[in-house]
Amino acid sequence: MQHTIKYRGYAARIDYDAGDRIFVGRVLGMSERLVFHGASVDELHGDFEFAVDHYLSECAKEGLSPERPSSGKLLLRLPPEIHAAASVAAESAGKSLNQWVVDAVAKAASD
Repeated sequence: MQHTIKYRGYAARIDYDAGDRIFVGRVLGMSERLVFHGASVDELHGDFEFAVDHYLSECAKEGLSPERPSSGKLLLRLPPEIHAAASVAAESAGKSLNQWVVDAVAKAASD
């Protein structure tokens, strides 16, 4: 079973390691590997927050910009017929194509 938790704009996937009887988490969407663990849910959340805070602190000390999971920009290539259908759907909903896609992706991501 996998779950996702969030802190300060960072998301992490949580797995359970039955052999070691601990929860193991990995921060998603970053090239640098940030992992953490905990024997309880509270310990897991605390270690996740510590890992993110420590990462941000180290970046600040070294004068580096912390890596963020995403920039907010997405280049998307669609088949022309899907692009046309999305444009019609957006217009009929009274939205820009960008807002219609943002709403559709947000709905799909929250399911």
